[in-house]
Amino acid sequence: MSFLAAYIMQGRMQAIIVASSLAFLSLILPLVSARVGIVSSVSVIVSLASIALITLRRGAFEGLYVLVCSSAAASLLGLLLLGNYWIALLYSMMLWLPVWLISIVLREGRHLSLAVEFAVLIGMLGVVGFYLYEAAPSAMWKQALSQMVLSNAPANAPVDEIQRTLEVLSHYMTGVVAAGTVFGLLFGLFLGRWWQSVLYNPGGFKQEFLSLGTKPRLAMGSLAVVAVAWASSGIFSEVAWNMTILLFVLYTCIGTAVLHAVFASMKHGRYLVPMFYLTLFLIPHAMLPVALVGLSDAWMNLRNKISNQTNA
Repeated sequence: MSFLAAYIMQGRMQAIIVASSLAFLSLILPLVSARVGIVSSVSVIVSLASIALITLRRGAFEGLYVLVCSSAAASLLGLLLLGNYWIALLYSMMLWLPVWLISIVLREGRHLSLAVEFAVLIGMLGVVGFYLYEAAPSAMWKQALSQMVLSNAPANAPVDEIQRTLEVLSHYMTGVVAAGTVFGLLFGLFLGRWWQSVLYNPGGFKQEFLSLGTKPRLAMGSLAVVAVAWASSGIFSEVAWNMTILLFVLYTCIGTAVLHAVFASMKHGRYLVPMFYLTLFLIPHAMLPVALVGLSDAWMNLRNKISNQTNA
């Protein structure tokens, strides 16, 4: 995909075309068919990466310029094809503003870990803001999920069991949606940073990603959030659990970097690393132990230990 990065960097118009067209494509594809989730997700990530690349390489103002013009272009497409420009405008702004801010943090802070932490912070602020805005978030999610699931359920489906499952899930949907959004933002940021590396600093992104880590102080704060979720009840417990889901995103990214580095240092690393990512793709539950590795790395520093053993 480096050819697309080269095209984006040719000028403002090229970046605007890629960002706006892909964002609009990701908006209309689910309206056309429910079986285009992967294509829609890829369109979103590439669109985010376009804004990230421009911001990382040319600065905050240039990134904002492309963002605003791309939003205007997406709105025009929405007006012409959907008869409504507000949907496309709000959709594109909600996509691009966060990744633009995260890209500024990475450009100025020069540490990928800081950008990942900032992305998770945005998600946590979003969770708190949603709970302040919506009086009964779990009731809202339960109603929305019930309409979505039960309308598509077969006639002989166990309705009572489905309702109980949705009742439990509704308390955590705010965090799940926020975590999915943050994952998307980070994938877009990573792709944009990788593009920048390919064009201007070969190998730079790999070095940055494999050094992902966090401080013990932040890990202790994360454990404190989990403790509040366990020990408290009611709305405080619910908010804390939803924040814990977002912290899961942070430590999954760190754990992935740690295990990538560990497997790459082993004898059959060229096979182990692809198998590791394939496992994460095929078995999402494997992310839990990966996140635990990321959390424990704040104290154990696994990469240095494995490296020292290898060099010994």
